[in-house]
Amino acid sequence: MADRVIGTVKWFNNDKGYGFLSQENGADVFVHHSVIQGEGFRTLTEGQKVEFSIEKGPKGLQAANVVKL
Repeated sequence: MADRVIGTVKWFNNDKGYGFLSQENGADVFVHHSVIQGEGFRTLTEGQKVEFSIEKGPKGLQAANVVKL
């Protein structure tokens, strides 16, 4: 299992279903609504703290298994 990272939501667009997370010591990471853990409408709020794993995607780093803190 990949290491877990704590980060902050940089921005998230509900209409498009994606956004970016900021890491404390690293590059911003793409996040898609499908990897947000939880029931119902999956969204994130700017400035919200989250925990996630990082994977290499076709266009760069992307978040996996995002959990709201």
